[in-house]
Amino acid sequence: MILTFHEGACVRAQAGDTTLVFGPVSKASKRFKPVNFSADVAFVSLNHPDMNGGGEAGRGDKQPFVITGPGEYEVQDITVAAFSAGSTYDGAQRINTVYSVHFDGMSILYLGALGDTELPRAILEMDAPDVLIVPVGGEGTLSPAEAQKLAVKLEAKLIIPVLYDDKSVNQFLKEAGDDVKPADKLTIKPRDVAGKENEVVVLSA
Repeated sequence: MILTFHEGACVRAQAGDTTLVFGPVSKASKRFKPVNFSADVAFVSLNHPDMNGGGEAGRGDKQPFVITGPGEYEVQDITVAAFSAGSTYDGAQRINTVYSVHFDGMSILYLGALGDTELPRAILEMDAPDVLIVPVGGEGTLSPAEAQKLAVKLEAKLIIPVLYDDKSVNQFLKEAGDDVKPADKLTIKPRDVAGKENEVVVLSA
């Protein structure tokens, strides 16, 4: 699996001929560049232009299967469990969808624009995620300290921060006790995450 970051909360995951996009940025966003690639499945966590551009992740006849809310889904060989949680992103109380996705032999827990420090019990009872994608920038989402505390609670193997600026990501790294340089992409296989715990990977947009 290859993971790349595309501003805001947008992360692309690729394996073989299959591409997923989490938090695709819409053309209506005033903060971030819209999605500029096609995907097979798009996960929309929040109905906000910064994260609801599922329609932007299509090219010609190829349009993504867009998931926008809680439930259980199976697309191709990908299994998904989605849960409601809270957020006050951009100053308004909103419903944020958290996604647990099994893809390419690994589990991804995508928190979107999560603002709640408590997650639904069903998520806490799951196995520790191989990859946790977590907002760390505050402003209605988790603060760096809250994000680190939740990541430890979830016992995530790898942690990828999103919705960050230089100040918040540096604070998050300080909270995590890590000193890592941003990478353009992350390439991982199931064996690569074995034995890891709370290892932070910062991806540059």
